[in-house]
Amino acid sequence: MRILHSVPADDGFYMPAEFSPHYGCIMIFPHRRDSWQNGAYAARKAFAEVIGIISQTEKVTVCARYDDYDSARFMLPENVRVIEMESDDSWARDVAPTFVTNGKEIRGIDWGFNAWGGLEDGLYFPWDRDNKMARKLCDLLDVDTYDKRSFILEGGSIHSDGEGTIMTTESCLLSRGRNPDMTREQIEAELLRCLGAKKVLWLRRGIYNDETNEHVDNICAFTSPGEVVLSWTDDRSDPQYEMSASCLEYLESVTDARGRRITVHKLPLPAPVTVTEEECAGLDDMNGVPTRTPGERLAASYANFYISNGHVLVPQFGDKNDEKAIDILSGLFPTRKVVGVYARDILIGGGNIHCITQQIPAAGLR
Repeated sequence: MRILHSVPADDGFYMPAEFSPHYGCIMIFPHRRDSWQNGAYAARKAFAEVIGIISQTEKVTVCARYDDYDSARFMLPENVRVIEMESDDSWARDVAPTFVTNGKEIRGIDWGFNAWGGLEDGLYFPWDRDNKMARKLCDLLDVDTYDKRSFILEGGSIHSDGEGTIMTTESCLLSRGRNPDMTREQIEAELLRCLGAKKVLWLRRGIYNDETNEHVDNICAFTSPGEVVLSWTDDRSDPQYEMSASCLEYLESVTDARGRRITVHKLPLPAPVTVTEEECAGLDDMNGVPTRTPGERLAASYANFYISNGHVLVPQFGDKNDEKAIDILSGLFPTRKVVGVYARDILIGGGNIHCITQQIPAAGLR
């Protein structure tokens, strides 16, 4: 593995869409007791279900801490690769490399990671194990990696259509805890250079109470070039209504990198999901401070799905809109089987199915 200091776009590399063919997927076995209730037992079962489905059509690599390796190996299918690697938490989307390709090979981008805001408004400290994972994973896969640790970015904050358009949110990328010395124009230029893109779409907001400063992967996702799903509620009394409406207004006013108008498919949100007293009791404190409080609203969204080679894995919440979300996505992904996974035990940790996965493009790996 080479550590590269050049620019991906100058080298002819770009970020493909998630719906492009994959070699595989990276995940991290959950362990953090102030994120996952009751020693992460329920979360591990939910992760294992996700892993089992993805592994049917692509190679899954699961990182497990030394103390958790045997449990992971016991719980997961034989065709899943389990490796020992230390981590601070289990959000592979945000700490694994962002992979770029030139169509023949792939390379990883090693962004800086500071737990979604560092000392400004980050979620935990320290985060040094997570910050080392991208480079370690590139070493494991024997792919070259671009050193971009000076630029703070998480994979959940960007989406690509694979044809030159990147989508993100202002609330996240312009937050003070990430790259406060850079202007919006400088951040956009860095995204275009690193991701081999031509245009950035800046949604204003994300999902209400999303503690990542509102990652784009919870509010909106490309389903094909020129088409997106947008998390939506018709309830004008819900604070989410104005947030989603601002995104809709913006998306209807712009074009993508190829000059196409954006077709927006509204993806209904579940009714607000709140943490119970029992769930809070199952979580450890962080430095003596509770990480959740009873009644706290979680950032539940069906847009936080993962597109594998054969499936689209959609979070489910025991809500009346669960099936409606599956029906909408089935129409948008006719060549894949859309499956629901009950994801409350993942959501308690702060994210969902897309957040715990990171795809590896197919080019150059076997």
